Amino acid sequence: MTEEELLRKGERIDDLEVKGFRIIQNPSFFCFGMDAVLLSSFAGTKKKDRVIDLGTGTGIIPLLLLAKEKCDTCIGLELQEAVAEMAARSVQLNHAENRCRICQGDICKVQEIFPAASFDGVTCNPPYIQEQSGLHNDETARNLARHEIAVRLEDVVRAAAYLLVPGGTFSMVHKPFRIPEILELMRKYRLEPKRMQLVQPYTDKEPNMVLLEAVRDGKPWLTVHPSLVVYEKDGGYTQELLKWYGKA
Repeated sequence: MTEEELLRKGERIDDLEVKGFRIIQNPSFFCFGMDAVLLSSFAGTKKKDRVIDLGTGTGIIPLLLLAKEKCDTCIGLELQEAVAEMAARSVQLNHAENRCRICQGDICKVQEIFPAASFDGVTCNPPYIQEQSGLHNDETARNLARHEIAVRLEDVVRAAAYLLVPGGTFSMVHKPFRIPEILELMRKYRLEPKRMQLVQPYTDKEPNMVLLEAVRDGKPWLTVHPSLVVYEKDGGYTQELLKWYGKA
């Protein structure tokens, strides 16, 4: 299909600036942000791995993992049918159908979709806001992406534990205020926290993101990396951030 045939009303094609990969996005839905890009770089998956991204949205993380050669094959699981269909067209746009597939389905029902222990890596950029807190956006797609309405944090961790082979990695991005809950849930489901890195907008501002990785049935030992600072005082990106984006 041509690019014109792949696009629907209100959609656009954005350049990911990694090995020619591009993505279809619709501003009416929840477009990807820096958190997804950082997670794709932080994830400890390897070139030979079979990976699944839970709540994949636009399919940004599977596409970036492929572009960065951090997996052999990748599946994106997305609840919303229209969003999953758009992500599938991004896979077509990049001619990646032999290595990437978008599956429409519920994280809470992964046992009905995939066999246990069938992936080497699991990634997830889940909704950050607990259902009872925060202001809800009127648009359903954005609302589901931001709020724990269709899936809770525990559902995500439980699904990751079910899907991973022993020794497999679970990588996620979240908000720092939920670190204690995340670590408790990971250990509850035999996912041993192994790496953590905070992300802060400026050197004098508190972190607003955390990147975490756990290993299925791993041994206790948590490495805390130096914080990643996003902006210089003048508002430009730091050299470290540019390295994560592959631009330095």
